[in-house]
Amino acid sequence: MSAHEGHGTYDAVIVGGGHNGLVAAAYLARAGRSVLVLERLDHTGGAAVSTRPFAGVDARLSRYSYLVSLLPRKIVQDLGLDFRLRTRTISSYTPVERAGRPTGLLVGGGEERTREAFARLTGSDREWEAWQRFYGMTGRLARRVFPTLTEPLPTREELCRRVDDEEAWRILFEEPIGVAVEDRFADDLVRGVVLTDALIGTFADAHDPSLAQNRCFLYHVIGGGTGDWDVPVGGMGALTDALAAAARRAGAVIATGHEVIRVASDGRAAEVTYRTRNDGEATVGARHVLVNASPQALAALTGEEPPEPAEGAQLKVNMLLKRLPRLRDTAVDPREAFAGTFHIAEGYRQLADAHARAAAGELPGAPPSEIYCHSLTDPTILGPDLVQQGYQTLTLFGLHTPARLFARDNDAVRGELLKSTLAQLDAHLAEPLADCLATDADGRPCIEAKTPLDLERDLGLPGGNIFHRALSWPYAQEGTGRWGVETRHANVLLCGAGAVRGGGVSGVPGHNAAMALLEGRDA
Repeated sequence: MSAHEGHGTYDAVIVGGGHNGLVAAAYLARAGRSVLVLERLDHTGGAAVSTRPFAGVDARLSRYSYLVSLLPRKIVQDLGLDFRLRTRTISSYTPVERAGRPTGLLVGGGEERTREAFARLTGSDREWEAWQRFYGMTGRLARRVFPTLTEPLPTREELCRRVDDEEAWRILFEEPIGVAVEDRFADDLVRGVVLTDALIGTFADAHDPSLAQNRCFLYHVIGGGTGDWDVPVGGMGALTDALAAAARRAGAVIATGHEVIRVASDGRAAEVTYRTRNDGEATVGARHVLVNASPQALAALTGEEPPEPAEGAQLKVNMLLKRLPRLRDTAVDPREAFAGTFHIAEGYRQLADAHARAAAGELPGAPPSEIYCHSLTDPTILGPDLVQQGYQTLTLFGLHTPARLFARDNDAVRGELLKSTLAQLDAHLAEPLADCLATDADGRPCIEAKTPLDLERDLGLPGGNIFHRALSWPYAQEGTGRWGVETRHANVLLCGAGAVRGGGVSGVPGHNAAMALLEGRDA
């Protein structure tokens, strides 16, 4: 059966059923447009899915994307999504050894407790006061910038006026973030904790003149107008399942197992050719085409010159534990340390060294990474028996591991990097992590690792880049169009993470592509 049987031409054909494509489908269908979503895989969700990766184990993990910050409440409310987030009571814990003894920095659990943690680590209130001032500034900026993400693109000047804070604008938009970090903080560990938000999926130095690290930092501190990173109840797949249900409820047709191979457009009408389940080909007509894929995929579909290659730079590890490991720092409960973001080898100098090593073509000697335990905040992803036995999940995200490092032998380098990354964690544990790992039905440890090359193969992410390409400034520049989703074809829009203001689990490009289509004169 053809995916478009009984339908000659759709108002909108959406290429790809990731979360942004589903957001666009739901908005357009609710506006009365006929919508067809064509998805290559046998399920929707893209990188925002929940799966059971370990044989015979009732643990449904957020396999790729895992936390939510940038999803506007507006989208959840507009689409009537049955989806909830839970706030983490602990922001982060960063272990370190000083003067021969294990210690660390716990951020969260109330203002007074955090202040005491800073004093315990650094010996005074100076760093805590600097932290308060710095994140007070980013919080004010977040409240002004975040609402603009679902509006037509402002100009740089308009956004600057909206921010209305010369210091904040200079720190985040004009000079490398490393300048502010070094000017405002003295402690190496505190500096590193601040810098990490500039490096998630972004291979850059603190002083990179391109300011790629600043753009990454900006998107990590503006989410929801607060910068909070919340846990999706039921795992990330709960969001994309809710989006797919909302789109279908509004009348959108979603066809999985249909890989789009070509998009032809004259600017007013388009034809979308795809492979059917039996390896045949079919074509469907469309007034508009929304591409929920990378800019490289868009170029391939339309037969145009692709943009500069993208490169990912992260290691993603999923684990299931029989119990949380004990810490060398006995002043902190593991249930708190792992509830927030657990920073490993992320001191400021360590991050700089890891970047320099990777830029020279070597794996970092002390690979930086961060871990969090979803099941502490939301145990619903585990079966009742596992919860009763005290099982927990761990998600690890490694930094400064660009795709180029895996080109010679992906499997061998993955294994080497995983071993050295876990060794950095073990250095702060009172027992080896390996002793805490659960085993699957075949007796194998419940741990899986994904490199950028794995993500490129499994999800079609160019170079394994989780943002599809370097993140963009959230304002209009030459060629960005009114909403940041426009292409050289008037009726073809880019609604994936590579759109302006894309990246992360936000739904923003999907919303903005739908708005661009709906406000068009011939929509």
